[in-house]
Amino acid sequence: MESDLVPFAHTPIPHLKQFTLVNQTPQIKALMTILRNKDTPRRDFVFYSDRLFRILMEEGLAHLPFSEEIVETPTGAKYTGLKFESKICGVSIIRAGESMENALRQICPHCRIGKILIQRSEDGLAIPKLFYTKVPKDISTRQVLLLDPMLATGGSAIVAIEELIKLGVPENRILFLNLLATPEGVDTVLSRFPSMRVCSICLDERLNEQKYIIPGLGDFGDRYFGTDY
Repeated sequence: MESDLVPFAHTPIPHLKQFTLVNQTPQIKALMTILRNKDTPRRDFVFYSDRLFRILMEEGLAHLPFSEEIVETPTGAKYTGLKFESKICGVSIIRAGESMENALRQICPHCRIGKILIQRSEDGLAIPKLFYTKVPKDISTRQVLLLDPMLATGGSAIVAIEELIKLGVPENRILFLNLLATPEGVDTVLSRFPSMRVCSICLDERLNEQKYIIPGLGDFGDRYFGTDY
C-alpha cells in the first residue's frame, strides 16, 4: 500500500506518489529487528531476509499494470478478473541484488533474470562505473523489477537505470525494489527519474558522513553471503 508516513519527519521525501513504503506491521518491525542486530548469525540473517524479500516482491507486483481478463470457472460461470499487461523481468545489481532473485522466482517461476555489475568505491564518494550487463533481448517490452537490497546514495541505482533506459526500457516500466532506503537516496533517484517507482521495506533515518545508512544493518552483501569475516 502507498503511505504518506515518513518515519523521520525532519527529512521529507517530495516524491511520495512514486515511493511506496511497505505497510509497517509489527511483523515487519520484528523481522527487521533481527536483521539489524549485529549478533544475528548468518543462517538467521539469510532466512529472515528471504522472508522479507517475499513480502517485498508481492508488494512490488501489486503496483504493476493490469488489464481485464474474462475466464470461465469450473462451475461454468464467467469471471471478470485481471492479468498482468506485460511480461516481467528481474534485473539484479550484482552482488547484493542477487540475494533477491530466489524470492522473485518463487513468486514468478518463469520470470527472466538479468544482471548488471557496477563497481563503486568503499567510501561511496567516487562515481560508480558500469562493468557488465546481461539482460533478455526483449527487455524493452517487459516490466523491469530492479533489485538491490540497499538504496543509500542512489549512485549505483542511477547508473543501472540509465543502462536500462539505453536498452530501450521506458522509465515508467522500471520498479526499483529494496529492503532499506534513505530519504537522500529516494530523492536522488526519483528527482532524476520521476516516472519510475521505488518500493522499500523500510525508510531509514539518514546517511552519515561515511555514506553508511543509519541505523542500517551493515553491509548486506557481506552478511548475506558470509564474507564479513
